[in-house]
Amino acid sequence: MEIYFSLREVLSAFIVLFAVIDILGSIPIILGLKEKNKTINAGQAAFFSFAILVIFLFVGQALLAFFSVDISSFAVAGALVILVLGCEMIFGVEIFKNDGPTDSATLVPLVFPLIAGAASFTTLLSLRAEYNVLNIILAVALNMLCVYFVLKKVDYVQRIFGKGGVYVMRKFFGIILLAIAVRLFTSNLSALLESLK
Repeated sequence: MEIYFSLREVLSAFIVLFAVIDILGSIPIILGLKEKNKTINAGQAAFFSFAILVIFLFVGQALLAFFSVDISSFAVAGALVILVLGCEMIFGVEIFKNDGPTDSATLVPLVFPLIAGAASFTTLLSLRAEYNVLNIILAVALNMLCVYFVLKKVDYVQRIFGKGGVYVMRKFFGIILLAIAVRLFTSNLSALLESLK
């Protein structure tokens, strides 16, 4: 496996993951947890999320191989999930329910499923079909820095952007997700069709 650094790939993967993780859109949830006297450890949340996502980046492909599913097929399925996420963000509907246990605020529901959940896993493997693994890891690390900052300064971040600012950013990244989903779908569908010839 060839390893190379590409700033374009890092930035592109960062934007995709930033939109999917949607830590700014999760600010109301985080504030709600704090109001319920739930303690949130920003460092632990960022570290565990990074570890889970990077491990899945490598183990996920082996899992696919075990079920005889190639990355292009998974990327097409992932594109559909990202498409639904984008629609959820733009139209304000809840499709992916946050129905996990809530007795631990740092690990559940913050790390899983809010940060390192099904959408992030699907996105990682979809990105792996397009980008070098080094650039994806760097993009994950940059996102975890953002997660750490937002969790550490959540009240300050909300004051900076305001409820309206968070709302606008959520819609903007929803549109970005839709565009990325279309690109992932068309590029990997072409590869799938070629393999059938």
